[in-house]
Amino acid sequence: MARRTSATRGSMPLTELLVSKESKAMASFGVRDLDAMLRFVPRRYVEPAPLRSLREISEGQEVSAIVQVESFRSRQMRSRYGFIVEATVSDGSDELPLTFFLPKQHHVEWYAKRLPVGATIGVHGAVGRDDYRGGLQLTHPDFETVEDTEEGRAWAQRPRPVYPLKQNISLATMRSAMEKGLEFAGSATSAVPAEILRRRGLPDLAEAARLVHTPLTMDDTRRGMAHLRFEEAFVLQAIFAQRRAQDERTPAPQLRAEGPLQQLFDERLPFSLTDGQRKIGDLLAERIGNGHPTSALLQGDVGSGKTVIALRAMLRAVDSGHQAVMLAPTEVLAEQHHRTVLELLGELGRAGQLDAPPEATRVRLLTGSQRTSARRETLLDVTSGQAGIVVGTHALLTEGVEFASLGLVVIDEQHRFGVDHRRRLRAKGPQGMSPHVVVMTATPIPRTAALATVGDLDVLTLAESPGRRAGVESFVVHEKLPAWEQRMWQRAGEEIRAGRQVFVVCARIDEDEADDTPAQPVLDENGKEKTPALDPARGVVQVAERLASRPELAGARIGVLHGRLSGEEKQQVMEQMVRGELDLLVSTTVIEVGVDIPNASVMIVLDAERFGVSQLHQLRGRVGRGEHPGLAFFDTSAVVDEVHSRHLRAIAEAPDGFALAELDLRRRGAGDLVGEEQSGLQRTLKHLDVLRDARWIEAAREDAFSLVAEDPELDGHPELAAAVAARLRDADPDVERS
Repeated sequence: MARRTSATRGSMPLTELLVSKESKAMASFGVRDLDAMLRFVPRRYVEPAPLRSLREISEGQEVSAIVQVESFRSRQMRSRYGFIVEATVSDGSDELPLTFFLPKQHHVEWYAKRLPVGATIGVHGAVGRDDYRGGLQLTHPDFETVEDTEEGRAWAQRPRPVYPLKQNISLATMRSAMEKGLEFAGSATSAVPAEILRRRGLPDLAEAARLVHTPLTMDDTRRGMAHLRFEEAFVLQAIFAQRRAQDERTPAPQLRAEGPLQQLFDERLPFSLTDGQRKIGDLLAERIGNGHPTSALLQGDVGSGKTVIALRAMLRAVDSGHQAVMLAPTEVLAEQHHRTVLELLGELGRAGQLDAPPEATRVRLLTGSQRTSARRETLLDVTSGQAGIVVGTHALLTEGVEFASLGLVVIDEQHRFGVDHRRRLRAKGPQGMSPHVVVMTATPIPRTAALATVGDLDVLTLAESPGRRAGVESFVVHEKLPAWEQRMWQRAGEEIRAGRQVFVVCARIDEDEADDTPAQPVLDENGKEKTPALDPARGVVQVAERLASRPELAGARIGVLHGRLSGEEKQQVMEQMVRGELDLLVSTTVIEVGVDIPNASVMIVLDAERFGVSQLHQLRGRVGRGEHPGLAFFDTSAVVDEVHSRHLRAIAEAPDGFALAELDLRRRGAGDLVGEEQSGLQRTLKHLDVLRDARWIEAAREDAFSLVAEDPELDGHPELAAAVAARLRDADPDVERS
């Protein structure tokens, strides 16, 4: 097997370092070169039991001992195929047999070579009893040759790495591959400059790899992992720093006008802006007034008033002679935003109509299911600049949509849109300029998580609520307690009879089809997934039929809404809800975000354990939006006080989205911060934990931004440039913004 010298630079293919079986084992995990292998960390470590004298051991104990091989013998089994190998060992205080059951003769020969009489070995295993002859024994223990010295004993007591495994791949193969790779660790390329590692007190990559894969103590593993965590944070922050630098070199429309639409809009608002809304609005106005493109994340809890802030910024764009776009992930939400904008603007959004003042602009809606005539009319207004504000879905991104002068893009529920979507909108700016981009989320991201995942965005946090809403109380309802469920439907009926409306949300459309909405996974104490038995998820179609016959809901007008309805059918259903022609709407999560029915006071989520944290928070935010207090019921088939039940109760008791974000981050890692579609954060962050590693993220950000300020193109840091390029090739939408 040809090998390179350790002085050779660059990432070596594993096929040059390992035997075929080992390189194939690594390739099954996507690991094909030395750089990747050194960063492929163990899933966990096994710490050997304390060293003991053989005289002190007893049945059932996990033991470790330094012993000498006294004898070795093998024989063929009588009752079945294979061989028994028995090596008797001694530590001077007592003797103990080590027993192995082996299928092939060459296995016997392998053990004979590694257990010669007189050899000193470290042995680890569980003490059992020999049923045939009585007495204690170790069956299939781990063993290795060691020296009976202080150093040898420390080596025998070292933590053993346990790597992920797949079918037909043994742990021994993975360990053997890693040990061979460590011989060449000095030739691996590190993305972090040596002077930064020294300043931060971190080992270099070769030493870090040794500490991670062949540690003497668990403290070694922590020191080694510190390098990998810092390196990952450093590469991400370098990406963000380069994007900030790129923004500084890119021209953008300067949206600096102070009126007249903005003042007229503020005057006609039926409420006063909060101090928080004014402060965030001023910060946003300052950013979009620059001649370089702003990339900002506007985050705030459900009902905190983000839409009003965004609309004021959009009016600022129109006052400055440009256009503004609001992009929504679904047609239902786009239509909702369109209605909301028209309602808030009133005559200010009806340019060209008799009652419109001269300062008015035109607001247009563009969705994929629009009729041809309406689409043609909208496109004409967009291209000519008559439409100052355009609301739409992905249809806005098509090549046929040309803006007269796009100055500002507002993206609602930013996790629903990938990098390609945002890139296409950025390319629609006027005369080579890039429009400003503001992305909004109603599920706040804790600060260190934001730094690690959307670190190139200016995070503007709206922490207070306007207080114009009655609010929502949340309860967990267990179906295994029938009286609770009956009371839930009674309360729904009482609200309907009082003239209010109810949402019922299901995890699927039709129960007759395969259930593709499994409950949120539960991990056992070993980190393995387990799913407690739960009833099958219910569907919109069947639930609507059942509710029609429930006595508590007698006479209720029931509608359904789900993704298989046409765009026109969805719009009709939502208009019926808005007009109060439906009392109860059975729906999928198509109503999860943005839907605003002030008269809705009850949200019932069936099979609530099948929804993510942010989904449940968004859903309960659909009620209590007007003068009537809201009730949210998380209905579950889980056993009371079982893990799903406890999790739902924690969500119900969390006061706001900020508390929920922290709850979810602690429970699941960075998996589901801002919605189901962003569960890819675990793919994005391989070694970092955004709570545990906050100090490394902060330190990496400081160092990366300083380095990029001095060397924007990373010409003097080719290893970092290569790591950035590799990271961007694999990036998912949470990292790649453009």
